[in-house]
Amino acid sequence: MSMFDLTGRVALVTGAGQNAGAGIARALAAQGAAVAVNDLRPERAEATCAEIVKEGGSAVATPFDVTDLEAVRTGVARAGEMLGGAVGILVNNAGIPADMSYGPFRDLAPERWRGPVEINLFGAMNCVHSVLPGMREAGWGRIVQISSGAGRTGLSIGVSLYGSGKSGVEGFIRHVSQEEAPAGITANTLALGLMESAGGPGVKGMADGIPVGRRGRPEDVGAMVAFLVSPEAEWLTGQTIDLNGGSVTR
Repeated sequence: MSMFDLTGRVALVTGAGQNAGAGIARALAAQGAAVAVNDLRPERAEATCAEIVKEGGSAVATPFDVTDLEAVRTGVARAGEMLGGAVGILVNNAGIPADMSYGPFRDLAPERWRGPVEINLFGAMNCVHSVLPGMREAGWGRIVQISSGAGRTGLSIGVSLYGSGKSGVEGFIRHVSQEEAPAGITANTLALGLMESAGGPGVKGMADGIPVGRRGRPEDVGAMVAFLVSPEAEWLTGQTIDLNGGSVTR
């Protein structure tokens, strides 16, 4: 058996209709996992599925809003039914609300504060809570939370709300890792640096400072997630790992 083999595993990747999420879904499918591709927009989820199937992989579209707990529960159950087993791998990648607000906190209206926190913190909680029963019954599970350097490093590019949501979910995942380790479930966070898809003010200056000389690509993230969810990574849990081209070292 080759390393990082995911044959027989069922994975759910949220926000997988484009960018890093699509890269993660493709990578897991390439390693043999059957992948439930989630996105808020069905057409994006279906497009990623079509790419995976074209390459010989197994995938189904499971569109739902991660901030809606009942929709998440229904989507997780449906994914298991369509793919022939309970979700054993969860990658919480959804993190950009439709009305993402950029700018100094002093200028952001209170009614805009909740969006980034709802999707990044409560969205992740909804998904984790929905998959844990199946993972615990199987005695095996992998949870990967996609985060950002903005969760631990203060920036002046107008992402305070987004960074707050990421900071909160990183703490949540650390606690889950300790609670669920005895059940054979690992939980780690992958904090991304500046990706090719990143928008908003100030990104050009940040890109110029990346030591490896380029922004992150979906394939970079997919490869790292494939390791984190593999059988070989069973002794790695409760960690936040930076994937950023060397832009921040700790």
